[in-house]
Amino acid sequence: MLAAFRRRYERLLEWIAIVLMAALAVEVTAGVVFRYSGYSLVWYDEVATILLAWVTFYGSALAVLKHGHMGVPEIVRMLPAGLRVATTVVAQVCTIAFFALLAWTGYTVLEILANDTLVSLPAVSVAYAQSVIPISALLIIIAQLLVFPEVLDEARRGKIEKAEELI
Repeated sequence: MLAAFRRRYERLLEWIAIVLMAALAVEVTAGVVFRYSGYSLVWYDEVATILLAWVTFYGSALAVLKHGHMGVPEIVRMLPAGLRVATTVVAQVCTIAFFALLAWTGYTVLEILANDTLVSLPAVSVAYAQSVIPISALLIIIAQLLVFPEVLDEARRGKIEKAEELI
């Protein structure tokens, strides 16, 4: 059941990333075409910046799910089994705590930005653009919780042979 949920969640995150990348590509292309035609869009660079941030934040949740973030797992793998498991649990708890704090802080900032608008699109609230922070933090927490059993199992088993190959 957890594996099926993880697959569906991964597909959802992939589709979010695909839609955002496509929107960014279309928006930047339209901006370039309009600029060369002599009718620049005043908003395209601000929207492109926001879309790029959204791709980055939502893509991070997908990267967590695919173990795509940078790290130094070889150091952890070289530790004795008990310390390896403890280190893994502490790292996972710290990561989840950080993103929980980020979600809470991001939500608090949204309330502060509620009356601010984008410079080039005064009808669009800055809070809408910045909503990516608490939403993606929650998506990352879900991804972290979904990979936690896998990461913990890997820590229990260890993969010392990989670490020895690097030395």
